[in-house]
Amino acid sequence: MPSTRHWSAYDGRYRRPRADALRAVCACGRRGAAEYPLDWATIGDRPLYEAKPRRVDLSVRRLYCENTTCPKVTFAEQVPGLTVRYQRRTPRLQRLVEDVGVVLAGRGGSRMLRILNIRLSRVALLSQLMRVPLPPLVTPRVLGLDDFALYGGTYGTLLVDATTRLPLTLWEGRDAEQLGRWLREHPGVKVACRDGSLTYRQGITAGAPEAVQVSDRFHLWQGLSRRVQDIASTHRSCLPAALPAVSEDDPPPAGETGKGTAADTRAGRHAQSLFGAVQALTRTGRSHSSVARELGLDRRTVGKYARARTWQEVMRRPPRKPSTLDPYLDYLRQRWDEGQHSAKILHEELQTKGYLGHYQRVKMAVATLRRGLPIDEPRERPPSPREAARWITTHPHRRSPHINERLPRLLDHCPELKLTHDLVRRFATMVDNQDAAPLPDWLSELANSGLAPLAGLAGALREARHAVAQGITTPYNSGVNEGRITDVKLQKRIMAGRAGVLLLRHRVVLIAHLRRRYADQPTVSPR
Repeated sequence: MPSTRHWSAYDGRYRRPRADALRAVCACGRRGAAEYPLDWATIGDRPLYEAKPRRVDLSVRRLYCENTTCPKVTFAEQVPGLTVRYQRRTPRLQRLVEDVGVVLAGRGGSRMLRILNIRLSRVALLSQLMRVPLPPLVTPRVLGLDDFALYGGTYGTLLVDATTRLPLTLWEGRDAEQLGRWLREHPGVKVACRDGSLTYRQGITAGAPEAVQVSDRFHLWQGLSRRVQDIASTHRSCLPAALPAVSEDDPPPAGETGKGTAADTRAGRHAQSLFGAVQALTRTGRSHSSVARELGLDRRTVGKYARARTWQEVMRRPPRKPSTLDPYLDYLRQRWDEGQHSAKILHEELQTKGYLGHYQRVKMAVATLRRGLPIDEPRERPPSPREAARWITTHPHRRSPHINERLPRLLDHCPELKLTHDLVRRFATMVDNQDAAPLPDWLSELANSGLAPLAGLAGALREARHAVAQGITTPYNSGVNEGRITDVKLQKRIMAGRAGVLLLRHRVVLIAHLRRRYADQPTVSPR
């Protein structure tokens, strides 16, 4: 049974108020005069600590309004801290419902309230959430803006106060006109942190031409890293040079000796035929798209075969996975040369040395030796274009010994990657020292490098060179934006992607202020 509290504004006698009777004032500001009989109302209150529902039975006065122009004829007096007009909940319970709605939204919030013995449907909870007013928007001095994936191929724009780290608003789309209109409606932005988007640059220029634009360092470095990966993809044939040289005593990899050569396999014959067909057609000057249409291949596949020097380069050779038998291969080969050809006896000998693998693996290794072929030892594969780009963009002090050993061999073999490495390190020095003075010369060398990806990047950076210089020299960045976008994605997942833009904006803004409000409250340690 719910616990019930009876609250009366009187001491039990009709029209005889107590000495501390409440002052009943209408919404228009005039006090009421004549009285109706007592009004009885039942309102819900916050549950007790044992999560039992609580109900308050309240009796208050209902009065006439003396203002003849007031649309209200009668009104009920209010009990401060207990009642609110047009509300069947106490302010404490209403605040609890609103906070749960902000944090958990509809269905999850309804389940949480049910645990607290508060029955409220998800639709009613969302209605209460949307009735919560947003905090007043104060124009920030430092504005951060970035885009995020809303749904499908649709993107949205999020604005953040970079000083208070609180989100301001968000909307669907990322067009310059809407951003410029918002900036004109909220003048006073002095600094705007953005990525390299041309749309945002135009919007800031149109809406706040006096604001200093700052191109984020993370996005600058990310764009440069992508160009480095494109260059590494173009020079894919140079990547095996990073591997240590193979000595003559090392056994050749399986598939290159004996009867098991790669050319004899089905995949090898297919690679040879495609390589010959693509090379024959591209030597005549035909485009990759034309060759792809004639051979029924993808254009990227044609480009891969056209760039390759031999058919072996395009042959898929997944590296052999490491095995528990690898540490014992030398001993296995030694015992085989000594005349022990029984897989069972060899397996027992390896078990005495600590081998915990299965007998079948030893049997397969012995079967290879019976055919007169060397055991397929694990060989290191060359780095992928992404790995090579990561080697180049990583700070020298943070590279592992493995990278420091292989990267110099790769750079000595490929002049294009060496030039790319030098340009990347010069840009990293500018960012570390916060010195944009070498930027014009660096952009000129980037454009004259003869590498198409870097030349295209130089053109884009030259158009926004002032924002790039501010991003290098000033402490402003878009780190706050990225953190808030992560929070937006979290709220989208909580609502299973079914929330509209209005509800998403409401929750993103309110939940940030709710966290700040509870973070500012002092923590009471238990005794």
